Amino acid sequence: MEYNIEDPKNPILTGQLWVGGLVRKGSSVVAEAEDGTTYQVEVPEIQGNHLRGGPQMIQLSLDGKRLYVTNSLYSKWDNQFYAEMVQKGGHMLQIDVDTEKGGLALNSSFFVDFGAEPDGPSLAHEMRYPGGDCTSDIWI
Repeated sequence: MEYNIEDPKNPILTGQLWVGGLVRKGSSVVAEAEDGTTYQVEVPEIQGNHLRGGPQMIQLSLDGKRLYVTNSLYSKWDNQFYAEMVQKGGHMLQIDVDTEKGGLALNSSFFVDFGAEPDGPSLAHEMRYPGGDCTSDIWI
């Protein structure tokens, strides 16, 4: 989810993108809305790959235009909730951020499949930019 927080007391939802998780169409898990209705979400494929697991770790580029997402948290969690991901490996995605109007879009030409690693399948948890990134720079 992306929010415009220019007015911190009134955040405005400007973008939302589903890139995995348990509440996907066809799964046994449903979410309940505030009005009591239940729903599941459509999760896109990228380059013919079914997205496994759910988004866990994110890194935003220094210019704020690219958000990188991996899908492994830690092995106990992954084994319990995302057995398919553990068997087939994790992945990294790029989400393009519209910094002018707001909005998020899955970049269909960027997909790193850690299931294809020579000693894989592997799971990816966290990534860092050389010299820092905007999410780590705020703590320096």
